[in-house]
Amino acid sequence: MFAKAFRVKSNTAIKGSDRRKLRADVMAAFPTLGTDQVSVLVPGKEELNIVKLYAHRGDAVTVYVSGGNPILFEVEKNLYPTVYTLWSYPDLLPAFTTWPPVLEKLVGGADLMLPGLVVPPAGLPQVQKGDLCAIALLGNRAPVAVGVAAMSTAEMLTSGLKGRGFSVLHTYQDHLWRSGDKSSPPSLAPLALDPPDLSEEKESVQADPALQGDLRRLTLEGEEENGEVQRMCEEKSLSEASEDPSVRGLNPDPTDSKTLQEQMDELVQRCFLHALKCQVRKADLPLLTSTFLGSHMLSCCPEGRQLDIKKSSYKKLSKFLQHMQQEQIIQVKELSKGVESIVAVDWKHPRKGSILEGGEVRMIIINYVKRNDLVDADNKNLVKLDPILCDCILEKNEQHTVMKLPWDSLLTRCLEKLQPVYQVTFPGQEPIVKKGRICPIDITLAQRASNKKVTVVRNLEAYGLDPCSVAAILQQRCQASATVMPAPGAKDSLQVQIQGNQVHHLSRLLLEEYQLPRKHIQGLEKAPKPGKKK
Repeated sequence: MFAKAFRVKSNTAIKGSDRRKLRADVMAAFPTLGTDQVSVLVPGKEELNIVKLYAHRGDAVTVYVSGGNPILFEVEKNLYPTVYTLWSYPDLLPAFTTWPPVLEKLVGGADLMLPGLVVPPAGLPQVQKGDLCAIALLGNRAPVAVGVAAMSTAEMLTSGLKGRGFSVLHTYQDHLWRSGDKSSPPSLAPLALDPPDLSEEKESVQADPALQGDLRRLTLEGEEENGEVQRMCEEKSLSEASEDPSVRGLNPDPTDSKTLQEQMDELVQRCFLHALKCQVRKADLPLLTSTFLGSHMLSCCPEGRQLDIKKSSYKKLSKFLQHMQQEQIIQVKELSKGVESIVAVDWKHPRKGSILEGGEVRMIIINYVKRNDLVDADNKNLVKLDPILCDCILEKNEQHTVMKLPWDSLLTRCLEKLQPVYQVTFPGQEPIVKKGRICPIDITLAQRASNKKVTVVRNLEAYGLDPCSVAAILQQRCQASATVMPAPGAKDSLQVQIQGNQVHHLSRLLLEEYQLPRKHIQGLEKAPKPGKKK
């Protein structure tokens, strides 16, 4: 509802009688709140405003603002809490959990689909169709969205967790949230609940094959325009992973000589950098360090690994972030007493990986697929795509349709996603490595005044050749005028122009004397053909 900017009609202070009526409405809508809690939420003397606005789709909305933050909003006489209120009262509504990457889609206006739910050991909360619900992210109980259930819990289970689960009304980071102080969700540990009585839940589990599987399919359907599926991937349930002894630790390769602590240090840094690159935006700053860990770093941990900073050499998140601050990657400040936040990120900081050849990339991918048991059991030529591979190689319109790929297609796509580089080695010098693909030496023929031909040579510098020296050699051998001038459209690059068709002399110079590979020279076929012997 607030995915796009809204139009404010009026903003007035609330009267005493309206304040009392609002308290009564809050107690009726949310009976779990005590009188004292309602008095705190709707204060008696502090400033409280009523803002009437029109959402981008034309819905008339009344928003109640206290202390600069929207605390409640009303649509068609139905009262809803904002995320600011739910952070103070996280148990006010039945709460459902989803994966952290889903938040971006919810903020964009998508509804939450049932395959996107994380089913806890205690089962899903019991709700009826039309009930108001909160949506939280895995690892943090603080709600990030408010929605209305599209079906009852029983219907959700009967459907096999398929279809639209919740119509989302308001989210963290939407325009209603932006009208407040733009604070981030607090870090609240999930409640430890006992699993339900298996005898009572037996029928519902049998009717729900999705709950018996090891993987959860994550699907979102946008509420904007065509309502097509936005994202699909597979994730392993946290509760199941915590019970699996193979993933409680790092599950190291027995051939790996690194200690568990060294491997955990690498995993922490990897998740940190991946979260900064793929999830955190400038608009998210300042960002609570606890939120960064719970909502971003943990979601970047590869399947089959468990991120545990206590098992690293840093022991504490604050110590690790201090180290990253010393590396000048981020800047951390204590904005409030005892609470640290990431306030700045050096997005241009060199965080490059090592250079890999194509064969090395193939071996890494093959080992990853085998280590995570992704080879299709029915067809060994196909590879099942886990969430990491989905994010790495699939286009946006493929993420809900492509679940497997042939080996050759997987390897080709992975190579295409990498940043190409090239290396030029000169005798007695350190190799020069540059991004992109090396441009070949380009030889062309052009017409000049009086219909005379000239030979033009470009891109000599990329191969360590001095255009002036090449021009001098050609001028002597061809007995023709040669000039050096700036190459059009190429900054700090020169081209050699020599009178006549001199491609034959250039060919001998570049291939025989400079011994350049033929594949890096284009235009050699333009050499004049020898005449017939008499």
